[in-house]
Amino acid sequence: MKDISILIPTYNHVCVALVSTLQQQASQLPINYEIIVADDGSTLASTVEANRAINDYTNSRYIELPENIGRAAIRNYLAGKASQPWLLYIDSDMVVRRPDFLRCYVDTPDEEAVWDGGISVGGDAHQLKHNLRYQYERANEHLHTAERRQQEPYRDFHTANFMISKQLMTKYPFDLRFRYYGYEDVLFGMQLEKHHIAIYHIDNPLSFEVFEKNEQFLYKTEEGLRTLYTFRQELKAGSRLLQHVEQLAWLMPLLRLYHQTTNKLERRFLLRHPSLFLFSLYRLGYFVTLK
Repeated sequence: MKDISILIPTYNHVCVALVSTLQQQASQLPINYEIIVADDGSTLASTVEANRAINDYTNSRYIELPENIGRAAIRNYLAGKASQPWLLYIDSDMVVRRPDFLRCYVDTPDEEAVWDGGISVGGDAHQLKHNLRYQYERANEHLHTAERRQQEPYRDFHTANFMISKQLMTKYPFDLRFRYYGYEDVLFGMQLEKHHIAIYHIDNPLSFEVFEKNEQFLYKTEEGLRTLYTFRQELKAGSRLLQHVEQLAWLMPLLRLYHQTTNKLERRFLLRHPSLFLFSLYRLGYFVTLK
C-alpha cells in the first residue's frame, strides 16, 4: 500500500465534509497519510472561517494563502508541502461516494505512473433541468468512463481526481503561466506523453455535484477559451476545439460574423434556456472572434 498526501486546492468553497470523509477512509487503512487543503486567496470570509475547522481533523491542515497564485501554481505549491511519496490531487468541489475510494488508489501497482480516477455526475435532474453546467456534464458523462478515457489517455487526463508520485510531480510540475481557468491539465497531459510517463485511467470516480449558475459557467467558459487562445500553438495537439477550428477553417469567417452579430442574444438565451447545441455554437464563435 502507498503512503499518501491528499492535496486539495480550493477557492471560495467549503470542503470540510470532503476532508472529513477522506480522513475517515484514510484512518482505516494501514498507511501513513496527510490531508492538506491550500486556500488560493479566497475572497469569501465566511468560507475561510468554515474551512478552518479542517485543522481539527487528524493529520489534516488548512493553509491560507494571502493572495491568489493561480491554478498551476497552487498545485505545485501543494506538492512542495507534501511529506508522503504519493500525491492524490482532488478538487475541493468533488464528493466521495465510494467507501473504498482511497483503498483503490493505495492498492495500485507500485510503478512510476499517473492514475486518473475520473468523475461521475450527480445531482437532481429535475431541479437542475435549467442549469447549463449540469446539462453539459450529463451529456458528456459517457466520455468519463475509464474504458473511454483509456482510449486517449493523455488527451482525456483531468486534474479533478488523480494520483502521482511526488518524484514525478517535482520533475514535471504544472506550467506556472496557467494562472486562469482552463487547460493546465491538457498541457500537463501532453508533457507526460512527451516524456513517456504512463497514465492509467481507472474506475474510481469522484462525484461532481456542485454546479454553478449559468452566468458563472459562461464566464468560466469564456475565461477558458481565452486561455486556450493564448496557448493555442502549444495546445494544438491536445485540444479537440483547436482541431475543429482547423478542420472547419473555411467556415470560420461566417461563424465569426454570426457571433459578432448575435452573441448578446445567444448569451441571454443560454442564461434562461440551456441549449447544448447553442452552447457549442457560442463557444466556437467566441473563440474565433478572439483572433
